[in-house]
Amino acid sequence: MTKTPEILPTVTPKRPRARRVLFVAFPQVGLLDLSGAQTVFWAATKAMEARGLKGYERLNASVEGGLVRSAEGLELNTAPLSTFRPSSVDTLIVPGSPHIERVLDHAVPLVKWLRRASRATRRTASVCSGAFLLAAAGLLDDKRAATHWAMCDLLGQRFPSVQVDRDAIFVQQGAVWTSAGVTAGIDLALALVEADCGHEVAMEAARELVVFLKRPGGQSQYSGMLQAQAEDSAATFDQLNLWIAGHLDHPRLGVELLAEQARMSPRNFARVYKQKTGRTPAKAVEVFRLEAARRLLEDSTRNVDQIAHLCGFGDEERMRVTFQRHLGVAPRDYRRRFAKGG
Repeated sequence: MTKTPEILPTVTPKRPRARRVLFVAFPQVGLLDLSGAQTVFWAATKAMEARGLKGYERLNASVEGGLVRSAEGLELNTAPLSTFRPSSVDTLIVPGSPHIERVLDHAVPLVKWLRRASRATRRTASVCSGAFLLAAAGLLDDKRAATHWAMCDLLGQRFPSVQVDRDAIFVQQGAVWTSAGVTAGIDLALALVEADCGHEVAMEAARELVVFLKRPGGQSQYSGMLQAQAEDSAATFDQLNLWIAGHLDHPRLGVELLAEQARMSPRNFARVYKQKTGRTPAKAVEVFRLEAARRLLEDSTRNVDQIAHLCGFGDEERMRVTFQRHLGVAPRDYRRRFAKGG
């Protein structure tokens, strides 16, 4: 007698749960630090749901809950941190504040919560000066980290064990991510989305926000020429720096020639230039050459070897070494990412 085959019930696979992203707010939080990254996760969720997939559950929380006033004056409605099991949180994001030193003076309960919660969440990230709160919680000990360029010195002074990366847009160190100032939080969030959902969804989120998909974590966050002009004490060399920028291909662009242009002795020039600008003349020339090469790679159709010669590197290999040291990317890869219309 033939045995009737057993008919098994159809099991509909469960849709994966939405990833929970918890944004930590506090009095004087930077509004764009929080909302910029949050909008990326909103756009990614929109793209995921269009594909029939779960995206991100986005929540604001603070130590006590309730309304929290941002540095810009707007109030955010938040839930108490105590209502969330850290293990239920996929990604914990800590925004910064333009008044971060004042925030730190009153942040002991928040820092304690971050220290505990980060052990259970899948990953923890900070935007801008939010890195100070992660550092206070011990999450950045002996790790490389990014923050707003104007706060790098302060971060290093307050937390000497942190390896401050002054140039990076964002940095990943295992399960801990940090980013530079304000809009760099958007770059960070796009990188997190790409890691979770793939390139296509991240690209769609970037288009929704009308931003580039990403600047790599190694891309410099500010201009060397701008930095050279930022301090009043550096104004002594404004004209010289402009002259350097116009003569990057000069075969003898060293201390002797620069001292001659500044009408100073080479020894005194090297000492005063470093004192006023924070860089040696050689390092300044290298940074100006790097920035000129970046602009040509982005805007021109010249080949890489031509750009290396025009910017004074001599050859493509020397330029490649400089790009790798400063930006963590080769010139050809940089062009593929950032060339206009690329």
